[in-house]
Parts: sequence; structure tokens; C-alpha cells
Amino acid sequence: MQNRRRRGTLASIAAELGVSRTTVSNAYNRPDQLSEKLREHILETAERLGYPGPDPMARGLRMRRVGAIGVLFTEHLPFAFEDPASVDFLAGLAEELGEMGDSMLVIPASSEEGGDVDLNLIRQAVVDGFVVYSVADNDPFLAAVRARGLPTVVCDQPADAAALPFVGIDDREAIKPAVRHLTELGHRKVGILSVRLSRTPNSGYVTEKRLAEAHHQVQKNRVEGALEALAEAGIQQADVPIIERHLNDRENNRDAARQLLTDNPDLTAVVCTTDTQAIAVLEYAKENGIRVPEDLSITGFDGIERALFHKLTTIIQPNRQKGIAVGRALAEELEAAHEESGCAPRVLLETELVVGSTTAAPPVPSAG
Repeated sequence: MQNRRRRGTLASIAAELGVSRTTVSNAYNRPDQLSEKLREHILETAERLGYPGPDPMARGLRMRRVGAIGVLFTEHLPFAFEDPASVDFLAGLAEELGEMGDSMLVIPASSEEGGDVDLNLIRQAVVDGFVVYSVADNDPFLAAVRARGLPTVVCDQPADAAALPFVGIDDREAIKPAVRHLTELGHRKVGILSVRLSRTPNSGYVTEKRLAEAHHQVQKNRVEGALEALAEAGIQQADVPIIERHLNDRENNRDAARQLLTDNPDLTAVVCTTDTQAIAVLEYAKENGIRVPEDLSITGFDGIERALFHKLTTIIQPNRQKGIAVGRALAEELEAAHEESGCAPRVLLETELVVGSTTAAPPVPSAG
């Protein structure tokens, strides 16, 4: 049986070329220390001897950097690449990490079946720092990230994560222009669709108690902000049906639209806390002979590309810019990792109401 050829090492390359091991190492790690001719000669010899280069793990341990950032994501993994708002955020973050020379490790906090996944994904992740993207304030994954003691930036929620830098928007105030737009048009029969408010699933109506105890702050703040804007017009919370779905996908959102509009046929407007929900309501209405905006007005939130295609009245938030801002904040945290920490920075980005073709004055009741 033929023996397999042994791979080259720093020592064997150095011996063949008559140079030190440090010189060979410099060809990979400190090329400015060598002439271009000598470096090329070393690399050619290494390739001929089958030497793959320094072990990146060992090099990372020596330099105390591995060149990877962990992104803790509240949903199951496929959702990160299906949800338009999440895709835009990750694109912005990837753009900034690319500038830093870092890669991205996406770590889902839940499975497709809705259950939690192993916390060891956080505990054993070989990363330089973390981005916590939109998780509940009582999420055990957040506690696991904190326990690692690595540079960390929170995006969207929890906004009150003590001593951690934060990037996001003011969700409570951001949704109010859309709701005021509806009340100024004359709407008084308004329903709300929300995505998950807590880690405990609920597919149905939202009680005052559930809303008050909600741990997903983004959705909680959007719903409460909408209710505050409705209260300005004299519409009480008890008169506003609120439907929640745990997952923000087409099937669940269409079912939520069916439940809300079937149970409450007198509604003239629906406020949605995501554009994906609003598009599902739009589709359901079209299939069931409900004219938009003549019979029903619909507003969304996010400003995703599909929403603009449907000319949805929505709140635009800068998802891609949010990712870029998170990347920059994390770069600053990595740079200052060994310095005494001061006040954690908070970055709040602006949002904008865009009035499309899905809102109009409510229909005039038939006489008699």
C-alpha cells in the first residue's frame, strides 16, 4: 500500500529554503516584512509541499480575534432569509461586516416548529462579538449572550437592555402617523393585527393583560402606540379588536385577516404592525369581494419592496441602514473591548409615513 504524502510544515519549508520559521510565517502574517520575490518563493514552495497555510483557529486564538460575528435571531433560520425586513437588515449588516473583514454566523433562537433551540449555539459559538436582533426581554438566549462577556449590540429589542449599545427606532411613536391618517380620514371602526407579543404563542385575540405583560417590545410598542393614537380620536381600547399571530408568514397572516374581518364585519380600517400582514389582508380582501380602499382601508409598517409595489400606505423604516448602523456600533465596541466602558450609545433612526392607495375615507352607511 502506497504511503500518503505528508503535508509540509513551517519547519520543512524553512529547512528546504534555508530560512527561519519566522520568515516563513511572515510570508502569511506579515508580508510587509519580506521582499515580494522572497514571499512568492516561500508561497510557491509551500504549495509544492502541500502546506495549506497557518491554522486560522490557532491564529485567531493568538490574536484574540476569529473574524466572525454571531447574529442572534429571534425566528427560525429560514425566516431570516425569507422575511423582507430581516433580509434588508442582514444585507446592511453584511455590508458593514465586509468592510471590517468579518463574517457572520446567524444563530436562530427558535425552530420552525416554534420551540427553542440549544443554548449551546450561543455558549459555544466561536465569535468575536454578538448582534442581538429583535429578541424578547426575557429570552434565555439574551442571558446566554450576556454571560459570554463579548462586545454586543442590540437591534430593535430589548431597548432597555442595560449597558448594551442599542440601534433601532421609536416604534411607539413611529406607528402613530399611520393611525392619525386613518382617524383624520374619518375612521372610527378600526382593528389591529399584531405579530407575536410574547414567547408564549397566541393565535387569537389580545387581552389587555397579555398586552401589558408582553415581552416582545417592538410589537407591544407598535400596538400601544396605535391605541394611543386612536384614543386621541376618542376611540377606546375596549372598542378595538386586536388579533395576534405568533409567526409573521403568509398563511398565518391570511388566517388572522379572516378572523378579524369575519368576526368584525363593521370594521372600516385595519392597522397592521408589519407590511407582510398588510399584504395578506389586501389579498384576503380581494378574494372576498372587499374593496380596498372603498370598503376597507389598510396600513402597514416596514416599507418593504412588495408594500411599495402594492402602493400600500405604510411606515417606512430604514432596515438596511439599521444593519449598517449596528455593524458600525459593533466595530466601535470591538475596538474598545479592552478599555473601560462608559455610557452605552443609543442610535434611533427616523421613520416616515408614505400614503399609498390603500387608504381613503370610510364608506358612507346606507340610508335606512
